[in-house]
Amino acid sequence: MELHDRADAAPVKPPVRVNHRRGYQEEHRVTLSGFLNFIDGLWSSCGDEKIIIFTTNRKEKLDPALLQPGRMNVHINMSYCTLCRFRLLASNYLGITQHVRFDEIMGLIRKVEITPAEVAEQLLKGGDPDIALGGLVEVLDMKMKENAVN
Repeated sequence: MELHDRADAAPVKPPVRVNHRRGYQEEHRVTLSGFLNFIDGLWSSCGDEKIIIFTTNRKEKLDPALLQPGRMNVHINMSYCTLCRFRLLASNYLGITQHVRFDEIMGLIRKVEITPAEVAEQLLKGGDPDIALGGLVEVLDMKMKENAVN
């Protein structure tokens, strides 16, 4: 789903899907107003408390109507992976608290920005810690080279 800034001058053409059984095109478009009505409708139609999680890399680009109290009450910054988080992820995913490659990986994490999700993705790739940590080192090396080019 893609929401667009109200200040954008150029209208965005919504995606079109052909309904072959009915023989016509259907237009699907989500507007900010419709989305806000949907969120507000969830609160008013449910007696129980509900938690809705929104994620974004660009909070500053969100429309202020989304950020007002009652819609988004708690804002949590999910930062890049720290050494402590790496150790916790390695323990959770691989069942290890120490490995020969830990020092190398932690040295790279100090220099490269990588999200905990990216680390977890690598740790999930293999049940063998040597393979998983080797893959993580490759990703960190690749990110380091990309940073050097930029």
